[in-house]
Amino acid sequence: MRTGDRRATAATTRRTTILLDAGLLDRLDRLSRTSGRTKTALIGEALAAFLDRAEPPRGPLAFIGIGRSGHGRLSLDASRIAAREMGGPPR
Repeated sequence: MRTGDRRATAATTRRTTILLDAGLLDRLDRLSRTSGRTKTALIGEALAAFLDRAEPPRGPLAFIGIGRSGHGRLSLDASRIAAREMGGPPR
């Protein structure tokens, strides 16, 4: 997908509004002009990098299904049970 190709991203993006300190917004404007990238692209990249560092990794929990649980469908329902226990949406 090319940067700025609205047709490719229209179905996957949503609009939001943020309030920024004037100095921070000035820095963002300057970087946008000098780099030729949109403020949206710069904010999205920065936010993604922040969330990658801040959020705990989510992946399959390898220990589920080890041992006897007494739950006959644990191997089939492990993802749903783990998601429920971790407070996330079922996978």
